[in-house]
Amino acid sequence: MKNKRDRLFFTQLFVPQASQSSYDRRAELDVRLAIPSAQSACGMEDSMKLETLMSIKERRSVRSYRKEQISKEELDAVLEAGTYAASGMGRQPAKMVVVQEPELIAKLSKMNGAVMGADSDPFYGAPTVVIVFADTNAGTWLQDGSLVMGNLMLAAYAVGLGSCWINRAKETFETPEGKALLAKWGLDPEKYIGVGYCILGYPAPNGTRTPGPRKAGYVLHV
Repeated sequence: MKNKRDRLFFTQLFVPQASQSSYDRRAELDVRLAIPSAQSACGMEDSMKLETLMSIKERRSVRSYRKEQISKEELDAVLEAGTYAASGMGRQPAKMVVVQEPELIAKLSKMNGAVMGADSDPFYGAPTVVIVFADTNAGTWLQDGSLVMGNLMLAAYAVGLGSCWINRAKETFETPEGKALLAKWGLDPEKYIGVGYCILGYPAPNGTRTPGPRKAGYVLHV
């Protein structure tokens, strides 16, 4: 923060207000960014950085989706954000496989559920599934793939989509059926490991839980 006004602007935006929803606070930010005094107090570049921090605080996992498919523009924006994830030594070992065909999503859902012995839909009806894989030749493959997942979820929130990290990608694609899919998609099944599924869609009513308080002792200063 450059000065006292910047700190005040930041505090007003980020101190939680019990009576405001996250969407109300985003609307408030949009209004403030349109006010010249706010722009001069913080600067448009700094204001955009504040919006990034707000997205990090407000993003929530969505576990119920509307049926309609997301737009190509929204999907492209989310995927591009994934490509800019940090990676060890800039090796970029991750690959994203985008699935929107309902029959294939249903097949993947069944395969994923089988890993945990369930017949429910682990994708919660999401119309788009992005599977993140990583090349295990990179020593940081798990970390790099996880950073891609994080970027995807934050970008989804930024463009108004819901998202959720779904586990068991590794186990799913270690099966003969999973390896066959990898080979079909042009990925070496002996080289690439599943990191996670990022499901995407428009949130349905009541699809997002109210966030709980942050745990005490989360940060240790030593």
